[in-house]
Amino acid sequence: MSAATDGDLRDERILQTSPLRKLLARPELGSVVGALAVLVFFALAADGFLRAASLSTVLYASSTIGIMAVPVALLMIGGEFDLSAGVLVTSSALISSMFSYQMTANTWVGVGVSLLVTLAIGAFNGFVLTRTRLPSFIVTLGTFLMLTGMNLGFTKLIDGTVSTKTIADMEGFPSAHAVFASTLTLGGIDLRVTVLWWFALVALGSWILLRTRAGNWIFAVGGNQDAARAVGVPVARTKIALYMGVAFGAWVSGQHLLFSFDAVQSGEGVGNELIYIIAAVIGGCLITGGYGSAVGSAVGALLFGMTSKGIVFAEWNPDWFKFFLGAMLLLATLLNAWVRKRAEATT
Repeated sequence: MSAATDGDLRDERILQTSPLRKLLARPELGSVVGALAVLVFFALAADGFLRAASLSTVLYASSTIGIMAVPVALLMIGGEFDLSAGVLVTSSALISSMFSYQMTANTWVGVGVSLLVTLAIGAFNGFVLTRTRLPSFIVTLGTFLMLTGMNLGFTKLIDGTVSTKTIADMEGFPSAHAVFASTLTLGGIDLRVTVLWWFALVALGSWILLRTRAGNWIFAVGGNQDAARAVGVPVARTKIALYMGVAFGAWVSGQHLLFSFDAVQSGEGVGNELIYIIAAVIGGCLITGGYGSAVGSAVGALLFGMTSKGIVFAEWNPDWFKFFLGAMLLLATLLNAWVRKRAEATT
């Protein structure tokens, strides 16, 4: 091998291991910069924002979004999105509550039935999408409308009202509450258990994307599913699994909703799907697929939590919240685009 060739290989290895290049190539870089800016801003604008109790509130608000933002981000990396994710959370809670109450069963039986039904709905979304080749917008919009109607219709039919009966006095409720809705004290800070669920899902999502063959499949089908199929990637199976991942997140969120308040309103959850998508996009995911990270979705959810609670701590008019959310979305998208260009320029 010639000296010139050896030099080229050495240069290529240096370029591939450059810390700056790796940093610029990270999808979540823009959202991390934005999160730090928002943290500093509210630390100065809102008295008590950095207190332990305030940070606990911010983490809780972030976790309720982040639990769903992680699987939604993986789905978006795979080139699809889910408009039924918000109402599916409510469906999961309603199934668990009504089955337990009507069957006078241990609440864990309702939790298990809810998991199976919720995963089946996710699989249905993926199956219809892959079999019909319809856009995910159409498929999941249809599921969204059906679930919205079913949530209200079945709740009225079974319970006679728009909300479920309380199950707080049923067997198994205390242990289920501990798993899905308890509060833990760590280092003098009260943390809701949803924060642990959130962190666990971020770790799991990152491991899947970066350390498994399934992660390669997700990026491949999101980048170009026809090319992925040509090299043997199981496109249909991957997308069905991604929709089932969103369903699992909806199940966790739904059980938290149920065991936090004992009962569920059938009309909840409408519109939350957009918040999950926004968190994923702010975190670096592209609408077109093939790019993003689980960590980025967590940072996007944290940005959402800091902004929603920071406005309250600063005693501003909460009517401005949606304005700030939209501004963050645009700024994060522009910053992510700039970061990608800088990363490509170093290759």
